[in-house]
Amino acid sequence: MLKLIGAAIILLSTTLAGLRVAGYFARRPLQIRQLRTALKILETEIVYGATPLYQALEHIANRLHGEVSRLFKTAARLLDNNDELTTYECFRKAIEQTWPHTAMKAPEKEMLLHLGTVLGQSDREDQKKHIELTIINLHSEENQAKENQAKYEKVAKSLGFLGGLLVVILLF
Repeated sequence: MLKLIGAAIILLSTTLAGLRVAGYFARRPLQIRQLRTALKILETEIVYGATPLYQALEHIANRLHGEVSRLFKTAARLLDNNDELTTYECFRKAIEQTWPHTAMKAPEKEMLLHLGTVLGQSDREDQKKHIELTIINLHSEENQAKENQAKYEKVAKSLGFLGGLLVVILLF
């Protein structure tokens, strides 16, 4: 009876680990899509609304949810409360604080950091061009993330279960 309970615990834990990894593959394309949406809103706020940057970031945070919302909320808070930090430093700090909680990878981070160097530093048209370029680049990353999801999500789920089954068989 004790062996059966132990086997069930091993199988359950490895299956949950596989599901967690699969969830990472599923969340990444969604978060990239949210980031693209956020940048489209930012473009509208900057170009057509002439909204101050920290207010534009707050509007984005209020319209979205999850980790992408937290990123923009943190950036807005830092911009509003720190007069001694530049826009890029505030944006970089927000990215560094929130990035570990996202499913996104280094390419998306580099794109946002590069965009942060331009935000608030140039005229509206230049900012619009940089935002559009970032959106285009994020679209290609989203497509790649969808391909990885299609390839590896099912594999991660199956590998978690089958790995646990192998351990159970080897132990008993």
